Amino acid sequence: MTAQNDRDLYRGPVPAHWHGKPTVLRMALGSKLRRLREARGVTREAAGYIIRGSSSKISRLELGRVGFKERDVADLLTLYGVTEEQEREDFLALVRQANAPAWWHKYGDVLPNWFETYLGLEQAASVIRTYEPALVPGLLQTEEYARAVIQLRHVQASAHDVERRVALRMARQGFLTQSGAPYLWVALDESALRRPLGDQAVQRAQLQHLIELAQRPNITLQVVPFHVGGPAVVGSPFTILRFSTPGVPDVVYLEHLASAVYLDKERDTVGYLALIDSLCVEAQSPEASISFLRKIIDELDGNP
Repeated sequence: MTAQNDRDLYRGPVPAHWHGKPTVLRMALGSKLRRLREARGVTREAAGYIIRGSSSKISRLELGRVGFKERDVADLLTLYGVTEEQEREDFLALVRQANAPAWWHKYGDVLPNWFETYLGLEQAASVIRTYEPALVPGLLQTEEYARAVIQLRHVQASAHDVERRVALRMARQGFLTQSGAPYLWVALDESALRRPLGDQAVQRAQLQHLIELAQRPNITLQVVPFHVGGPAVVGSPFTILRFSTPGVPDVVYLEHLASAVYLDKERDTVGYLALIDSLCVEAQSPEASISFLRKIIDELDGNP
């Protein structure tokens, strides 16, 4: 990052592609705080002591994983030698914007805390790579398919809650067509394409939707057919999120039925990166995957 870009983190208007994305702003500000701390030779422990916290709290702040308290940031700026009044005020003004509720705040009645964290990371990512062995990923689901999945996973949910969850999933997909959209690279197991969810019309519409999405410039879809062994037998879905913000590490997201695990240590993420690379090498090419999807549609229509 150039010196000018570095100053832009706290001086002047917020870049347009950060509007409505408080997680992106938190990550950028956190990265700036880390660079300021390292430039002054301050340890995380010492910084944590200043804000009445721990080194792990500083780590979470620098990764943009938690909201900022203005008092804490003001104390850290003083510790790091940022004393010019206007410079401090510009930085704190961005802190206030970073603490603004995200668009998904209005779905708080059906949004668990552990998934809210993921939404923030997903919206901030520049590259999203995911492997799904059982279901079409949420970012690629049609409304009808999403409804069928949600009804299976939330069997006791009211009709109203189901529709709220469907609306959230559809709203979540919107960023894929916006300016500055991330690059989405999906390895999708054949079983996810053939597993019946909803009626035949729902299945067909979902397959056709995948064909259309796979032709977008920021989306790559590769089918992992049944005959592929090796890495495909991993059996568990995972997502790798990569960020353009300097100093922010990759995050591996592992979702369970009622919780999730986030991995950001290199010793953990490197194995998943190698695994998804292997999956994509073994999978059908993007072009062949579209033909594969069309073949499954033909089979549904009775045209083997």
